[in-house]
Amino acid sequence: MSISLMPRGEEMVDVAGQAVVLHHGDPGAEYHVVRHGALLVDRSHRGRAIFSGDKARETLTGLVTNDVLSLEAGQGQYAAALTPKGKIIADVRIAALATDRLLVDVPVRAAEGWWAMLRKFVNPRLTRWSDVTATYRHLTVAGPEARQVITQVTGVAAEALDAMLPYAVRVATLGGAEAFLSRSPELGTEAWDLWIASDAAEMARAKILQSGAWPGGLIAWEIVRVEHGRPEWGLDIDDATIPQEANLDDWHALSYTKGCYTGQETVARVHFRGHVNRHLRGLRFDFSEPLPRGAQLFDGEGKPLGDVRSTVVSPRLGPIALGMVRREVNIGTVLVGRAAGGLECPVLVHALPFAAH
Repeated sequence: MSISLMPRGEEMVDVAGQAVVLHHGDPGAEYHVVRHGALLVDRSHRGRAIFSGDKARETLTGLVTNDVLSLEAGQGQYAAALTPKGKIIADVRIAALATDRLLVDVPVRAAEGWWAMLRKFVNPRLTRWSDVTATYRHLTVAGPEARQVITQVTGVAAEALDAMLPYAVRVATLGGAEAFLSRSPELGTEAWDLWIASDAAEMARAKILQSGAWPGGLIAWEIVRVEHGRPEWGLDIDDATIPQEANLDDWHALSYTKGCYTGQETVARVHFRGHVNRHLRGLRFDFSEPLPRGAQLFDGEGKPLGDVRSTVVSPRLGPIALGMVRREVNIGTVLVGRAAGGLECPVLVHALPFAAH
């Protein structure tokens, strides 16, 4: 794939106290690349921790919604940490580097709550954990040509990459530096995460770009994330959200057969005997721009039925968003969206993901 434009200079934005690249000069070109080529996005603003010890898996499985005890070395999973009432403190990626060593990746806005939970509940005599956010950087290569780039920079054969399941992890070498390579299903397109020592990250970035990737930022990432319906903690979900409201069962983040964990009673009750009163849905706007996050959703008689969460303007789909909508609202229903200041427009409730990729 060839792109005639060249990156014209990055623009930064603050996300929960972390400096994040918004774009490298042309967000539209970056979106085109993630759909047709290989986009490199630095996601080092996310939090990272390593758990070690014979009881590491047992400790984590008591803290999150998935069955960490079932993980063998090289496997991984998605999970959530909950309050005692079953509300989401953080959604996390777990990668078993070994049976007694696990890397956990957490959204930046959820990191503070996650660290507080670990300090409160992890017994240091049984399991050691350390915040390695500054020690490792997190680089993601996404797009249909991402596998080709990863093979070129790490030497891992395409067949070996094909064999990796979602969230699986392996050690790879990049320019002589060891990295943890993991397969990510977050965007609905080919995507690979590299966790690499901070002092080797710039070397890794340069090699990835030399191998055909294009530098990208948060705008392109967010568009594809919203198109695929992946919730982001602090934007779409928070500590007032039950996992099933955020469709985390569809994301394979919940185990209904494992042992006890904090918040389990609520999750099990919803699954076996009840339902949630709202769901994360897609929203499409009959307007040139999406209504802002926090805009309210109403039926034709003025009954409140939900609110707008993450919003983007997709080059393919136009203005779209994720929103939390009452369960009685069917897919295909047109609601009235109303923002502060009186701005309003029709809003179509859409199934997630928005489209197959």
